This record gives sequence, structure tokens and C-alpha cells, in this order.
Amino acid sequence: MSIRHYTPRRRRYGQLSPRANGLLNLVFGIAILLQVIYPLVHGETLRLLTINVVYWGAGAMLLHALLAYGARYASTYFLFTFIFALIIEHVGVQTAWPFGSYSYSSDLGLKIFQVPLVVPFAWIMMAHPVLTAARRIAGNWVFLYGGIALATWDLFLDPLMVTSGRWTWRVSGAHVPFQPEIPLSNTFGWLLSGMFLIGILHLITPREKRKGGASFRTTDAFILWVLFSGFVGNLFFFHRPGIALFAGAIFTIVFSPYFFNRWLGRP
Repeated sequence: MSIRHYTPRRRRYGQLSPRANGLLNLVFGIAILLQVIYPLVHGETLRLLTINVVYWGAGAMLLHALLAYGARYASTYFLFTFIFALIIEHVGVQTAWPFGSYSYSSDLGLKIFQVPLVVPFAWIMMAHPVLTAARRIAGNWVFLYGGIALATWDLFLDPLMVTSGRWTWRVSGAHVPFQPEIPLSNTFGWLLSGMFLIGILHLITPREKRKGGASFRTTDAFILWVLFSGFVGNLFFFHRPGIALFAGAIFTIVFSPYFFNRWLGRP
């Protein structure tokens, strides 16, 4: 007769505990679901949904940052991005630099220094996935790739928010292609501020992922969702085919090297 000793199966390297993984999937799933609902509602429901889309998206990326890189990375990324976004947006509203002349409506809720509180969380929502992508492929040019990526994301964001009345531009001179309501200076402003933000985050946050931390599936899925929702939304729901094709093409070009690298499986 033999006695078999049972040894519980250990989690493999790179895997989260079921509870942590379930929480991450839940928060991320809610963030995506809210965006799915976005083009289907109107009025006050749409206003409240707009705010919640940003908070849940930022929450999902913060949770992923914590589970993938740890508390030091998550807290540093959150605090610096929030403070930087609040400052650069306040300067932008007050001086029209570097984005151009614009103003926020009262629809976005509480304001701090004339900037709605939700706005820095939109920066937080995108800074983490952009940083992870830039670090993987950009070498010494993380700051440049990060700035381009954030400026590309804004090609989807700004026309949507202007159309729904969340903020207003005073356009003089050249405008973004297929977006006559958005000055071209806004894209250059995002490029400059994005390069600074991602460059500093690259310097001050840890670069090594935690053992057993969250994989990059969540950030990859979020980036792909931004492309899919921006393209489909503008093409079929918002009736802006020019934006769908123009922004979609640039977004695809910018992020294709990253996903090709992920497909090859290189570290």
C-alpha cells in the first residue's frame, strides 16, 4: 500500500491570485461596458456616464499598475500624472498654451483651478498603458513615442467631447484634419506635454514587473479597445467617417510596432 502526499498546485510565474485577477477583470469589464453604453444614451444620463467612464477607466489602469508593478509604481504614477495634468490644464485654460484657447463647461462636475476634477483622471487612464507600450519598443525614445501615442489618442477624444459640449475651442488658423472644431495647436500641445509626462514617468517609476504580477493583457486590451471604439463609434454612431479613418489609421500605425513586438513574444 502506498500513501500519496497531496501538494497544492502553486500559481505559475506571471499569474495573479484568482481573487486579484477577478477584481481586475471586474473593474476593467465595468469600464468597457460603460463605454459600450455611451453612444446609446443622451441628456443627463450621458453627462453622468461620461464622468464615470473616465473614473472607471482610470481605476482599471491604476489597479493594473498596482498588481503588475506594485504600490511604489502605482502611487508615483498616480500622483505625478494627476499633479502634472492639473497644472498643464490650468495653464492651458488661463493662457491658451500649449493647446490653444479653450474652456470647460460645468457639465463635468467639480473644478479645481478651473479644471474639472475628472480631467486629470483621463490623463491617468491613458498614461499607464502608453508608458508600458513605450518602454517595450522605444528604447531611449520612450518620451517621444509616449508623446506621439497620447496625441494620437486625443484625435478620438477631443471631437467627441466638443460635440457633446464638454468643452469649447476658439479656433483661429489651421485645424486638425476632419476636425474643424479643434485647432491644430491642440495636437502639438498634446505631443509636447505627452513627451514630458511619459519621459518623467519613465525616469521616476520602477521598470521591472512584479513576480506573479498582472500580465499586460489588460493594458493591451484597453489600447485595442480605444482603437475599436473610436473607429466604430465615429463611423456608425457619431457619423464622422473622416475621423474614424484618419484617427484610426494613425492610431494603428503608432501602435502596430508594439503589438507586432508582443506577437513575437520578445521581452
